[in-house]
Amino acid sequence: MTYEAFVETAERLWAEIPEEFKRGLQGLHILEEARPDPEEPGLLRLGEYHDPGFPSVLGGFEGIGRHIALFYGSFAALAAEEPGFDWEEEIWETLLHELRHHLESLAWRNDLVREDLEFLRRYRRQS
Repeated sequence: MTYEAFVETAERLWAEIPEEFKRGLQGLHILEEARPDPEEPGLLRLGEYHDPGFPSVLGGFEGIGRHIALFYGSFAALAAEEPGFDWEEEIWETLLHELRHHLESLAWRNDLVREDLEFLRRYRRQS
């Protein structure tokens, strides 16, 4: 799948998500590069949820606010290794995963963060 087709597919899937679930998000960013995990360079991140945290009494939010990023290059690298890679399914699963991070953040929960950390622990044991 080309980068342009990836963007089109991701934006179409993003539009299918009801607006109430995207409340408080500044947007979806689709980046062309791959994103290795900073702690495990052999592991690629398909997406990330960015949350600047809660406003400070000294100045409010920093940066661009809450958003979701998808990394086309990471998807492309996985697709090259996996025959039958289902681009649309992987994009959808990644969008929902990152959206869950957003919703849990709004609810002051970190269940998915704990699941991600457990995945990383299992990955390290197998490597």
